[in-house]
Amino acid sequence: MKKRLFTCMAAAALSSMALTPVLAATYTPADVKASFDPYAQGMPSFKGLTVGMTINQSNVDQFKAVLAPVVYNVIKNGWNTITVGPTQDIKLTQGYIKATLDNLNKTSLAKDSDNLIGYVAGRPFPGEPDPKDPRAGTKIAWNFQHGLSWGDNGTIDPFVMKYIDMNTGKVQRTLQLEYHTLNLMHRVDYAPIPEFLPNPAEIFRTIYIKVRSPSDLRNTQLLIQRYDDDSKPDTSYIYLGFQRRVRRLAPGQTTDAFLGSDLMIQDFEGFNDRISAMNWKYLGTKDILYPFYAHTELKNLDPADYPGLKEGFKFTSLGGKADCFPQVTWQLRKVYVLEATPVDKSSPIGKRIIYQDAQTTKMSITGIYDRKGKLWKAWLISNSDPDHHLPSNKGSGIEIDDGFTMVDMQAMHCSIGRFQGQINPKLSPKDMFSEQYMRNTGTGN
Repeated sequence: MKKRLFTCMAAAALSSMALTPVLAATYTPADVKASFDPYAQGMPSFKGLTVGMTINQSNVDQFKAVLAPVVYNVIKNGWNTITVGPTQDIKLTQGYIKATLDNLNKTSLAKDSDNLIGYVAGRPFPGEPDPKDPRAGTKIAWNFQHGLSWGDNGTIDPFVMKYIDMNTGKVQRTLQLEYHTLNLMHRVDYAPIPEFLPNPAEIFRTIYIKVRSPSDLRNTQLLIQRYDDDSKPDTSYIYLGFQRRVRRLAPGQTTDAFLGSDLMIQDFEGFNDRISAMNWKYLGTKDILYPFYAHTELKNLDPADYPGLKEGFKFTSLGGKADCFPQVTWQLRKVYVLEATPVDKSSPIGKRIIYQDAQTTKMSITGIYDRKGKLWKAWLISNSDPDHHLPSNKGSGIEIDDGFTMVDMQAMHCSIGRFQGQINPKLSPKDMFSEQYMRNTGTGN
């Protein structure tokens, strides 16, 4: 009996240790203000860099210090040029800022895991990263995970994706999809706040994707459910139209090619996985050129008529080698540089070098390296200020993903996406994010 009692006490002690928070820095309202308004003391600048100028193969070395190495490589190879735009002070949603202030210093990291303790809503760690903090990278990653990527709910519709051979310029495949996200917990702007109930599984966030064309992929659907407990692997389901059934995906399939493209499921939105799937290291803070802009002020918009576009919206034009790159302006912005190495050693990725925007926490530039340490892919997401996008997005405080390019630099192949992003909770109802919805939608269309 004494032995059993000792065993139970030891197990309880170990369990308690796993939930023991790390002593965290104390943040102040001034830290919150600086986190959301990093340009209060002025916009960043760099010698010789001016708004309206073009950076190309001939002058790229002059601006190497303000280019992510993966972007420098693209320009140095002559694959694309970039035009410099003005740096924007982006006004984020007031609900999110208020949640950050209301829950200041309630959040900490567990001692023996990457789980959060005490998190309610808002930005978990609203302060400058401490280079001496060995978990600074993990905290920055959590700011992204609980950031404003599509906010409480977002929709991309239409979503056009093309696969392109960069050597020949041939478009090998064109897909049309719809993409929806929904936060079930930690909501800050749209009812219900703070969460949907009941939610017995404690699902934090979910993604639903449906393919509309081509015919051989029509009605293929993907559902991803991420739990509030970061130690619990995502649950993902796929509906294959030709099989007319839903099946569950193995967790490791997040690094498989998505529908034959150059993307992995793990790439979605900059990074789409649990925080504990990676070891995170903070590499420093820099000012670099970043693919943010005001969509309605771009000179290059595609006049082509795509089914489903609303409110006079036009996609950004494509250019560069094989038309693999959105022709948008880039602005000098403060970013945090992160190194993310997979915990799963069977991952095809050796590491990700991620450039996270300090103000919005978006992960819009990533260099992906193979297991030999060689640069493999360039992952770039272009983003518009919501106040210069669809009229219905104005005032949402959610930076809008406008498109992407994923370039396999070793295979000379790219996959590009063109988006009409919408912040409208009516487009992403809760019942959409279920296995039953997948079955009903698949058999009904």
